[in-house]
This record gives sequence, C-alpha cells and structure tokens, in this order.
Amino acid sequence: MLAALEASDDQQDQTIHAFWVPGRIEVLGKHTDYGGGRSLLCAVERGICVVARAQVDQSFPRLRESPTLVRVTDATSGDSCEFELRADIAPAPGHWSNYPITVARRIAMNFSGQMRGADIIFESDLPPAAGVSSSSALVVAIFLALSAVNDLPQRPEYRGNIASPEDLGGYLGCVENGLDFKSLRGSEGVGTFGGSEDQTAILCSRANTLVQYSFCPVRFERAIALPPGYCFVVASSGVMAEKTGAALERYNRVALRLRVCLNAWRTTTGRDDPSMGAAIASIPGASERIREILRGSSYSDYPAHALVDRFDQFHAESNEIIPAAGDALERGDLVAFGDFVARSQSGAELALENQISETIALVQEARKLGALAASAFGAGFGGSVWALIDAASSAALRDAWRYGYASAFPDAFERADFFITRAGPAALRVR
Repeated sequence: MLAALEASDDQQDQTIHAFWVPGRIEVLGKHTDYGGGRSLLCAVERGICVVARAQVDQSFPRLRESPTLVRVTDATSGDSCEFELRADIAPAPGHWSNYPITVARRIAMNFSGQMRGADIIFESDLPPAAGVSSSSALVVAIFLALSAVNDLPQRPEYRGNIASPEDLGGYLGCVENGLDFKSLRGSEGVGTFGGSEDQTAILCSRANTLVQYSFCPVRFERAIALPPGYCFVVASSGVMAEKTGAALERYNRVALRLRVCLNAWRTTTGRDDPSMGAAIASIPGASERIREILRGSSYSDYPAHALVDRFDQFHAESNEIIPAAGDALERGDLVAFGDFVARSQSGAELALENQISETIALVQEARKLGALAASAFGAGFGGSVWALIDAASSAALRDAWRYGYASAFPDAFERADFFITRAGPAALRVR
C-alpha cells in the first residue's frame, strides 16, 4: 500500500500517514452501550491497515477543480470510491463507501477552516459483517487518516471537545449514529442506533487485558488482565450480520425497545434521565419501579412483557453479570467467569431474540470442546462467537470447532472464518 502511494508522482506533498486499526471482541455487554450501560471489551490481533496522503498539487487538473477530493481504495478488492470532503455529500446506503462518506461529511460539518482531500488505501483481514466491528474499524481508520491529513487535533473544535481516546471513541460513535457530541453537531449517520462501544474498544484496548467501560458518556472503569497463557478462538459464523435493509430494522428494533422503556419511565415520573443506565441509578428502588411501569404499559408495537424482558436483560447484563464476571476473572475463578458468560448468552437468546441457530450451536459446541467460556457477540442476527481457552489447546479447539461446524452448517461454513487471537492493543500510528 505504501508503494502504491509513493509510486504516484501527481502530488508534491509526500508525507504519508499510516495507521493500524484493530477489530474488537465484545466479551460482555450485549446491546448495553447506547443505553448508558457497561461492556467488557478487548481488541483482536486482526484489523485494518490504512495509509493516506494529502491531495495538494494544484497543477494536477482534477485536483485544481476539486482540492477536497477524497479517494478511498480497498487494496484487496481494488474497489474504490471518490467523494468531496464537504458537509453536503450524499450518503451511499448499502455500500462500504457509506462509512468513509459519513466520516467525511461529519468532519466537514464539525471542524472549521480549509480542508484537504486525500488518497487513502486500506487493507483488512477482518471478516466483514461478522460482529468483530469491521465497519467501525473502517470508520476509525478513515477518521484517523483524514484527521492526520488535516491536522484536526490542532483545530479549536477538536481541542474543545476531544481531550482523550475515550472522548474520540464517544465522538466516533456519534459519527455513526448521527447524534451530537458535546458541541459538535450531529448529522445523518450510517443508519444504526448504536452506541460507542466498538469505537472505544478499538481506541482504548490494552494488550493481554480486558477493559471495562460504561457509556453515555464513555467512562473507564477498570482493566482486568487475562490469566497468563489464555487466548481467544473466534468463530465467524458466515451468516452476515448486515446493518442494511431488513437486517438494519431488526437491529434497530432491539435498540428501540430500550428507548421505549426509557420513555415510559420519563413520561410516568416526569424525570429527564438521559439513558436507561442513568434512570436505574437515579433513585433507590428505581429498577423495580421501572418494571412496574413497564408491566402496565400499552404500546401497540411493544407488548409489556417484551419491554420487561428487554429491561431485565439490560439491567442484568450491565449491573450484575459484568461486575461479577470481572470480579471472578480478577480473582482467577474461570469457572465462575464461564457461568456468568453463560447467563449473558442465555439473556441474549431469550430477551434480545437476536441469536440464530448457527451462533447458538457454536457456543454450545465450544463449551463441549473444553472452552472455559463462550459467547456470541456483536449486533446479533448473525456474526461471531468467542471462546476462551488455554493457548496450548487453542489450535486443537479451533480445528475441532471448525470441523463440527462444517458438518452441521455446510452452507454457512463456506463463508465462515475461525482464528486465534490474544487480547490485542488499541489502534496505533505506524508512520
């Protein structure tokens, strides 16, 4: 990729910016971040490499007409897209270019001063639409590239709103969901009602460590070292967890159910708590009061029992399972950790209703093969499963897991991917 940029002589500025941006594992935290809950996270050792160079040569006819031209190329497929770094560029739903376009549009909206376009080339070894945050990694990668080309950290809007990697994670979450971030005005995002868990994991993870964060706003809570000699095996099911069309609607309905729960609380109590996590913490006994309100609710699209189940899943995942699982891991009790993870998986299957037969079977098979803990992760309706195992047994688990899956789900297996990873470091600049 560097050679491709360096070989071009149509630009005078030869400064090349290069970053490595990982995917992530949501160890625990199923659909909690946008509700002001918490998550237990780590990066993987796969990711996106991105290189960029500013468009600056005004003697080049194309750039003389469009000095803010951004050209993004996927080095693996050769597919590319071009757009202007402007606030009024149109989105491209259903195509990977929608993510870079969304980033460029938001940058142009939020940061004043002259903007420079860029040539950007990226290459990824993350399985796409698999729950390992390939799309959020692309958002982070494109932002880091355009930020470096335009020196955004020196601009007053950046200095006034983004003071830490956690702030940047929160901001990039808002780039995706379209919400305001502090004084940085929102716009149309990519169409999802998600939070900032993925971006925070990508920017704030630590090697060989799980990080626990709460959200709305992003707050670091603790870092928990993985026991020495343990790693993850990740099974991408091959069922694409797309966030477009009908799949996007199913994903967003999970988020909307929690939003309806919060609105019922606000309407009944007259409070203006900004998130469900804040509502639970607002007064003593709030969780039981919320359940009472939801049991008596009447929404045509959301039966009362479905709202109660969604609230209970959120509350248990965020306020019971994650703190207890983290404590178990800190004291080295991997049996208890596995039990809490199993409770989280059960909550997803029963209350979120976002699990499919492939991910359920992968979780069950991993435990049968000796994994200490296993869980589906990501948005659901497809995606991946992680399994925690001692490193010496990881290859055997991967191979047996893969073989069993090929026999049980031959069609999905054609697109599946099984890989071993440690808890990896956060995104980093490499040039």
